[in-house]
Amino acid sequence: MNRDLKGTIALVAGGTRGAGRGIAAELGAAGATVYVTGRTTRSHRSEMGRPETIEETAERVTAAGGEGIAVQVDHLDPAQVTALVRRIDEEHGRLDVLVNDVWGSDHLFRFGKPLWEQSLDDGLRLLRLAIDTHAITSHRALPLLIREPGGLVVEMTDGTAEYNARYREDVGFFYDLAKSAVIRMALAQSVEIAPHGATAVALTPGWLRSEAMLEHFGVTEDTWRDGTARDPGFAISESPAFVGRAVAALAADPDRARWNGASLSSGGLARVYGFTDADGSRPDCWRYITDGRPADLTGYR
Repeated sequence: MNRDLKGTIALVAGGTRGAGRGIAAELGAAGATVYVTGRTTRSHRSEMGRPETIEETAERVTAAGGEGIAVQVDHLDPAQVTALVRRIDEEHGRLDVLVNDVWGSDHLFRFGKPLWEQSLDDGLRLLRLAIDTHAITSHRALPLLIREPGGLVVEMTDGTAEYNARYREDVGFFYDLAKSAVIRMALAQSVEIAPHGATAVALTPGWLRSEAMLEHFGVTEDTWRDGTARDPGFAISESPAFVGRAVAALAADPDRARWNGASLSSGGLARVYGFTDADGSRPDCWRYITDGRPADLTGYR
């Protein structure tokens, strides 16, 4: 299919690193103009303390063939989001794609801990960062997105609706609640924007080789397979480009409304649209997991 997105105006909220960075870059590779927002710039770091910046992401968008525009925004501040949307309106008069990818909470939960052993302050902060930011951004951006028919909202989460239907005790109460809530937010928006000719979906990557994950395994994107010595399951992982190509494919699909309200995955969409990861493979992490983690990856990568 034709994936030319020249003339498309996109906002990737939370595009500093990880999936957001991959999505922004792939939208740029298709020719889109992409506003990349986040809190970390070359002169200021967020509470996460990581080195990736929105300027770097915007530069990747431009280098890929699009136009990247970095804007420092705290998406918990409605006034800042209002100013951002006003700027997009003034500069382009439209918004075609909204990607709600704000997270910034990796440091705020503990694996394998019940609710009462989690920090309440950290848990409530996680919910603010992972849920409130999405609601604030959509509240301010949707009036611009629905001005013309054809708009697309992508709510980024972790896990498909099928997988998240059970309680994920490994990640705990706050994480589980946040990622399930985002799927519901996509469904709610899908109902409300459909009469305006717009589409909303929830989308999850698989085991994402984010910057932090690569560091955790002591590998780079070029040497990531060495991480399988530490955890064989890492063989099913994917680069941020893979979910980025999923969003680009959705944005370019004139029949995208068929997905309205759906919970989607990068691996599942790759089978439909025919795109691959950066290495030419098609990892399908969530199908692999729900099928019981077969020892042989044949058919899952």
